[in-house]
Amino acid sequence: MTHPFHPRRGTQVQLATRRINWGEDRVMFYDERGQLVSILASWTDVDGPDVFTQAAAGRSAFRVDDLRRLRVLIDDLRLEVLDRVK
Repeated sequence: MTHPFHPRRGTQVQLATRRINWGEDRVMFYDERGQLVSILASWTDVDGPDVFTQAAAGRSAFRVDDLRRLRVLIDDLRLEVLDRVK
């Protein structure tokens, strides 16, 4: 697990399978109780190091494309709220 806020960060697991579930790239493994667990593939190192993270080297927490999408979401919510206030 490589996601910085995941409680299992740093642990290694044996990959059981990888597939697209719920429209997301996910990996599955068996936990310590023998239950099949599914997490986002991007929260692991299954694909190797993330190029953006390597290039940013701790200087940027967010990708420009992600910030642009966030801005669109905020603008849409703002318009929705303004419509309710009228």
